[in-house]
Amino acid sequence: MSEQEIAVMESIAESVAESVAASMAESLMAGNGEASENSSESSRESAEASQASETNQPPAAGGNSPVGEGFAADHGALKVDGASLVDQNGDPIQLYGMSTHGIAWFPQFVSRDSFQTLRDDWNTNCVRLAMYTHEYNGYCAGGDQDYLKSLVRTGVNAATELGMYVIIDWHVLQEQDPNVYKQQALDFFGEMSETYADHTNVLYEICNEPNGYASWDSVKSYAEEVIPVIRENDPDAVIIVGTPTWSQDIDKAQANPLDEENILYALHFYAGTHKDVLWNRLDSCVQNGLPVFVSEFGMCDASGNGANDFDSAKSWFDVIEKYNISFCCWNLANKDESSSVFKASCTKVSDWTEEDMNESGKWIRDYFRSK
Repeated sequence: MSEQEIAVMESIAESVAESVAASMAESLMAGNGEASENSSESSRESAEASQASETNQPPAAGGNSPVGEGFAADHGALKVDGASLVDQNGDPIQLYGMSTHGIAWFPQFVSRDSFQTLRDDWNTNCVRLAMYTHEYNGYCAGGDQDYLKSLVRTGVNAATELGMYVIIDWHVLQEQDPNVYKQQALDFFGEMSETYADHTNVLYEICNEPNGYASWDSVKSYAEEVIPVIRENDPDAVIIVGTPTWSQDIDKAQANPLDEENILYALHFYAGTHKDVLWNRLDSCVQNGLPVFVSEFGMCDASGNGANDFDSAKSWFDVIEKYNISFCCWNLANKDESSSVFKASCTKVSDWTEEDMNESGKWIRDYFRSK
């Protein structure tokens, strides 16, 4: 690893640590379980009002998918065929859309109106629901689990009604190794897979970004326990598995893959930091049969901030489009950072104009629209 890469990783770690410390301090002062200055009480009330207007019922019995008319209804249940994601007819398919930021932090964007604008104006067919497990009063670190699950249900139901695919993301980060909260993951995915067993549009991302001391052997052993819990309820579900070093070490998975069907391996990149070494790794792994989903990326540097490098992003998409790889952009929020697609001053949750968008938002919306 180069000195520059080490410096970037240290910067990320320091940034995360500062965010966690700040959010813990705010939680102690406020005493209401809220995380981050951007997750205001008014935002939560707005999100709860939105949720109250939407159904949170489980799927109807009988094995009929409740997916509304649209892309996900047309393509149906997905499966992995070699290195490709294919639809119910065996035809190659590419999912693309936005990832939320932490849903506890920016709940206002987990809404039908937000997703409909992404579908109709941005031309996307997928949304990723990022539920932090540790940071920002995460699911396993003092967060309101019932509230977080209600946000997941709201997001899944909105995407389902709109005929979009949706990823339920167990957003491992600060805890580094997903085994830290393995029992909670087993319980969560057991509940979610039971609830959405008849939803042909739901994918499960069981660990976002293993990092630090987490090895592929450790991640693989975790996956080998979590996957059967999902399979018990949804035998054919498509499952995305994160890889070590912030979901960059797909070559480790290539060398020792899981003995499971319908598995995709996560690769994450930030175009301002990750260049030819990583996109060449992606090219090589896919050529050798590894099915990959780029479930998170940004045009800025790996901290989520800094200048955007759109030339590097274009090089990344040359590889992504070459192999028809699915992808989700980070992030659907108005956080004051480069990777958020909206300006911090934007208070709208739908029908956004260019005046509401950061540079990254304008670029990725144009890219989606070009597809």
